[in-house]
Amino acid sequence: MFYQLYELNHAAVQPFRAYADAVKLLYSNPLNPFSHTPFGRSIAATAELFERTTRRYGKPAFGLTQTVVDWKTVAVTERVVWSRPFCNLIRFERDLPGGRRADPKLLIVAPMSGHYATLLRGTVEAMLPYADVYITDWTDARMVPAAEGTFDLDDYIDYVIDIFHKLGPDTHVMAVCQPSVPVLAAVALMEAKGDRFAPATMTLMGGPVDTRRNPTAVNLLAEEKGLDWFRDNVIMQVPWPVPGFSRDVYPGFLQLSGFMSMNLDRHITAHKDFFMHLVKNDGDGAEKHRDFYDEYLAVMDLTAEFYLQTVDTVFIRHALPKGEMTHRGTPVDPKAIRNVALLTIEGENDDISGLGQTEAAHGLCVNIPEDRRVHYVQPAVGHYGVFNGSRFRSEIVPRIVDFITSYGNAAPAPKVRETRKAKG
Repeated sequence: MFYQLYELNHAAVQPFRAYADAVKLLYSNPLNPFSHTPFGRSIAATAELFERTTRRYGKPAFGLTQTVVDWKTVAVTERVVWSRPFCNLIRFERDLPGGRRADPKLLIVAPMSGHYATLLRGTVEAMLPYADVYITDWTDARMVPAAEGTFDLDDYIDYVIDIFHKLGPDTHVMAVCQPSVPVLAAVALMEAKGDRFAPATMTLMGGPVDTRRNPTAVNLLAEEKGLDWFRDNVIMQVPWPVPGFSRDVYPGFLQLSGFMSMNLDRHITAHKDFFMHLVKNDGDGAEKHRDFYDEYLAVMDLTAEFYLQTVDTVFIRHALPKGEMTHRGTPVDPKAIRNVALLTIEGENDDISGLGQTEAAHGLCVNIPEDRRVHYVQPAVGHYGVFNGSRFRSEIVPRIVDFITSYGNAAPAPKVRETRKAKG
């Protein structure tokens, strides 16, 4: 009943939230003399803070309407090119001149771990000048009717393979965090079958390939509690009247609570600073806070079967690095990967996927030639900085672009690069 109580509480607070919104509008209206005083701005700030902390944040938009290609600004259009009940594949179509040589096709597999794919907006934006970008836009499980059936880790891998078939040969894949394991499994299965649609390159970023290496608080929690604890304590039914009514899910608000509790002091300080920005009429500082938390606080539910299978396979049994992972009864053998070039990227201060967890993929994919494998550790960034932020744009993106252009099936012979096996 916890999910139902959460929804009931949200509904009960609605009148107070509407009142707070009205107060904020009143005391921030320039026609109100109090809006020009610290007293008035304090009331408006208090009202906005209450409204924002009790709001349910909807799915944000990517909002990417243009990019720069060949030093020229071109329009960008989002288009759904493949759709299933639990995922849409979005292409960011660039308005390029006819006859121009095609850029590499890049599939970004977004994490299905509580946040929407828009969390990778900065990742997409940074890659648009260099590639024809596609991204997996996972669907909030509470919005998928129970009649559509279940969705587990095996289904996730099937979706990835289907998308590779949709995009065709010479596709490059980038897996950010959680999908590192299912993407690696999908590629291994395709290589084992000699599938010609296997990607040309595979980039794994901050992923939990082997969580026995430098385990973080997230990894230790899974091992200490065990699967039964998660099944009994965090799996709930979607309440009426949303489309996914009666579906068993891992609620997004629980995942968000876990994320925030890991750095609770930082979030409290951020909201305190937000209040002071509003009182001091510092619009830029307040807007940065809104932009970040509008994205960070927007969460989605995961299907119970996907969540539990992932926890068991990746974090409790460590099935992939132990050679015990299967997909619908078929063993997943990374040694089958021979033709796909591999790039792994980690953040020096990552507190979600510890150092070495993503690099472990190199020890599993032993039949990829040494000159087609690269590992890079980005100094002075945490988990989020591996795929977003200024260091990502200036130091990581050039390495990814160099990697996929060097090792694409249609690319010239690879060149020697300083990033190979770089540690910082």
